Parts: sequence; C-alpha cells; structure tokens
Amino acid sequence: MNLELQQFKAEFFKALAHPLRIRILELLAEGDKNVNELQTLIGTEGSAVSQQLSVLRSKNIVYGTKDGNRVIYSLRDPMIVDLLHIAKQIFNNHLIDAISMLDKMNEEKETGGV
Repeated sequence: MNLELQQFKAEFFKALAHPLRIRILELLAEGDKNVNELQTLIGTEGSAVSQQLSVLRSKNIVYGTKDGNRVIYSLRDPMIVDLLHIAKQIFNNHLIDAISMLDKMNEEKETGGV
C-alpha cells in the first residue's frame, strides 16, 4: 500500500472521532449537499455542521464547490463510502466484544467467580 493512501486512511479514521462528522459522511455518501441541507437532516446548528465540515475538508475527506452563493459539499473519493462501512463494522465488532466482556464479568460477579 502506498504511503499517500496510508496517510489518507489514518486521517480518515481520526476524523471519525466525532459523531457529527460520521453523520455528515453518511449523508454525503447519499449525495452532495449544502450546509443548510445537512443542518436540516441532522437537526443541529449550521455553525456546528460548518465546523465539522471544516475539519473534514482539512483532512481532504470532503470538498466544497461554489454554486451561486452557497457551497455544495461532496466526498473527495468514492472509496470513503467503503472506509465508512469498514469503520462501522470495526466499531460494531468492538462494541459486541465489550458487551460480551461485561456480561462475562457480571456473570462471574454473580456466581462468585465460580
């Protein structure tokens, strides 16, 4: 795997550290949107959406193009949709593992470790 792709994937997974960024990426995976559309779909302030879009732009995950007096945001690469699915699977697997571990600890606690 080339260095540029490795760096991009590392930045992508860092970007997923915020739930609003994940939701923005999910919505952009469905198609290009402006801040007002994202704000309406997410149900949050435009400033919060703009701030997270700024982070995603700085990491070269999304880009914006001017359309009159508004900016339309898009995913920089279709591969991002695949990476988002992979990230969700990783999260779900870790969540399942964590729940399993908690269940086991609770069971041991209830049985006195026997």
